[in-house]
Amino acid sequence: METNVESEKHAILKDYRQLLRVARPYMEKGDDKRIRHAFELALDAHKHMRRKSGEPYIHHPLEVAKIVAGDMGLGTTSVICALLHDTVEDTELTLEDIKKEFGATTAKIIDGLTKISKISHQTESIQAENYRKILLTLSDDIRVILIKIADRLHNMRTLDGMSRKNQLKIASETIYLYAPLSHRLGLYSIKGELEDLAMKYTDSDKYKEIAKALESTKKDRAKYINDFVKPLQEEMDKSGLKAKVFGRPKSISSIWNKMRKKEVDFEDVYDKFAIRVILESPLEKEKEDCWRAYSIVTDKYSPQPNRMRDWISHPKGNGYESLHTTVMGPGGKWVEVQIRSQRMDEVAEKGLAAHYKYKENKFKSTNTAEEAIESWLMQVREFLKNPDVNPIDFINDFKLQLYQKEIYIFTPKGDLKILPAGATALDFAYSIHTNVGDTCIGAKVNNKLVPISHVLVNGDQAEIITSRKQRPSEDWLNIVTTSRAKSKIKNSLREEKRKIAEEGKEILERKLNQFKANFTNDNINVLTNFYKAPSSMDLFYGIAKGTINLNDLKQLKNVGGGLEVPRVEKVAKSYEEFVPAPEENGDIPKNAELIIFDESSKFPYEFAKCCGAIPGDDVVGFISINGVIKIHRTGCPNVINLMSKYGYRIIKTRWTANTTPAFLTTIKLNGLDGIGLINKMTSVISSDMKINMQSLSVETKDGIFEGLIKVFVKDNSQVTKLINKLKSLDGVTSVIREEI
Repeated sequence: METNVESEKHAILKDYRQLLRVARPYMEKGDDKRIRHAFELALDAHKHMRRKSGEPYIHHPLEVAKIVAGDMGLGTTSVICALLHDTVEDTELTLEDIKKEFGATTAKIIDGLTKISKISHQTESIQAENYRKILLTLSDDIRVILIKIADRLHNMRTLDGMSRKNQLKIASETIYLYAPLSHRLGLYSIKGELEDLAMKYTDSDKYKEIAKALESTKKDRAKYINDFVKPLQEEMDKSGLKAKVFGRPKSISSIWNKMRKKEVDFEDVYDKFAIRVILESPLEKEKEDCWRAYSIVTDKYSPQPNRMRDWISHPKGNGYESLHTTVMGPGGKWVEVQIRSQRMDEVAEKGLAAHYKYKENKFKSTNTAEEAIESWLMQVREFLKNPDVNPIDFINDFKLQLYQKEIYIFTPKGDLKILPAGATALDFAYSIHTNVGDTCIGAKVNNKLVPISHVLVNGDQAEIITSRKQRPSEDWLNIVTTSRAKSKIKNSLREEKRKIAEEGKEILERKLNQFKANFTNDNINVLTNFYKAPSSMDLFYGIAKGTINLNDLKQLKNVGGGLEVPRVEKVAKSYEEFVPAPEENGDIPKNAELIIFDESSKFPYEFAKCCGAIPGDDVVGFISINGVIKIHRTGCPNVINLMSKYGYRIIKTRWTANTTPAFLTTIKLNGLDGIGLINKMTSVISSDMKINMQSLSVETKDGIFEGLIKVFVKDNSQVTKLINKLKSLDGVTSVIREEI
């Protein structure tokens, strides 16, 4: 036992020394003592705690601190906050203790990192409310988000020790918010790892399949990269450019996304890796050297004209700068090449954190992409100022701006605005100023008059036309795409609604006087529930607009001026309306397991139509609003969305050893049209595989066919066998099980 204690102490000390090594480049005089003090405080606070894996808990904050310093390049304050990030929530240490030892800034960051334990409204998602608190700290200190992402990354790396239910819940949250947030903050390396780790748990079969395929083709890929890189490196050296040319593999999740998007097999994904050219250039020569390197690359290999991306002249909204081109490499293969300076590469690897150096309790930007970053942060802060909104709506709206591609739009004076692809003239109006958006009646785009719904394209020059008589309306929410515009429109509509609600309030007061009932908060709450209004303001608004009939008051009892409503059972219309606390799911025990097709199962279940699970698929049960358990494939986007918000409603699910029913699934295939091809396909399905077919539809255009076959199968291994047989037919180029 003594040896075990000693070995644990040695492992903790080793972790701590590694942290000091990665943090040293960002440390100033005296910082080592501050970090040591934080480490000792965390070590003592967590001394009796262990992780699910059995190791001492202190390893977790140490690993988070290493990510914060090493992968993000943040300074001493961030390292201290990472070491102490769980102390206030999980130990006896208080925010006051933190403030006393390390100052107000550290205490404020840790407060932002502390999860919510209680919420006031049952109809709000606990997880969404927690997301909101985290995001609100953007208004004060971006480091809260960065440390939270580091915390999530280490949790994902150590997810094996968790229960299956928690694995799915945490992985779903990661896909839903943390990976898109990392993307938007420019943490591309971390974003890729988060997506890969999430896929490992939500779609483990496909993850293993692609990982195995990557491993089996590793040698061939390495040889190809070497053949591609060698002549480029020689030309760079001859030109006098200090350049390093190398290949980097793409993430498993990005390869899978390409396979789904383009409906191709692994072998047909051409960009499984990217070539990087990293230049050692002084700041004033960065652009010039990048374009010189681009010229060398395109002289050596022919570029694809429509695949050139210049993010050096116009950096992305998160500060990303790089030149991208796709060229024809040896053997007729397209290869993506990324060209950037060492500084630009640090930004690409470490994201937003690389833009800032912490000094005197303030972040100071140190590079040319400052305006793009500050512009985005300013929009986010504005959006986050509005707390008077349902947390689910809040997160959904915020998420809108995380993954979208960007376009560049010019004002009449030539100023540049960055908007998401798909943005409209009305979005552009709101990006200028709220008043411009609220009064927008149209726009001139490239000197041509267009409506407010006109979708802008990259490079447009737009001028907004306004009228003082114009007011936002509900249908504007369907026109705009940016979260800023949606938030501003909702604010205006809410203000207008409040004014109308005041009229309804007066009408209700008069009606209650006639009914000899009191106008009190208790009676208003009774009426709000009786009319199924989301809030008292909605009640007053409905009365003013005439959608709530006050003649129904006769159904209520008047007991001494107080109203009593007959007991009415509420029927939920959506998941957002029905979010019971975990203990309210009384019919289903906490650690219950649903076994599909087990006759002894006590739980009602049905298969979700969105993803068509079949035996052998990795599946999960989700308790629906009517108490029926819906069976989804774990990679289904719908269930990932639901699990990210209502993780406690997941129920562990597995198939029985033997299942007899046949399941309908769809096979999609395409290739070159030929005589007798349909006959060959039906022969494989019916004669060779003895599979029943529900339908077959084939469309042919210019000698190319695309077919959809619906078949009844026993399990996914039978589907795999069928796909392989169909692939072997002459003329068939691609066969896939239709994805969600």
